[in-house]
Amino acid sequence: MYAVLETGGKQYRVAAGDTLEIELLPVTPGQVHTFDRVLLINKEGNVTVGNPVIAGATIKADIVSHIRGDKVVAFKMRRRKGYHKKIGHRQELTVVKVTEING
Repeated sequence: MYAVLETGGKQYRVAAGDTLEIELLPVTPGQVHTFDRVLLINKEGNVTVGNPVIAGATIKADIVSHIRGDKVVAFKMRRRKGYHKKIGHRQELTVVKVTEING
């Protein structure tokens, strides 16, 4: 059994027991978070597709920790002008472990 959920403007295919890194959630580690934007559920070949979401379907996940992603460097330069600019960015992420899929 697996499901597709939407959070942080992205879609993730998850099953019970999966661990994934998503956009930062305002939840403290150790708590349980419920995702209600479930787009698709597959139960042993029986597929339910939402329009756009499945009414009443939820996914429960434990918040494991908050981490920071890898550093991404943006380098801007104009040739022969003496202009160069280096900008770094690290995305704030939340690690969640999916416990159950209801739907």
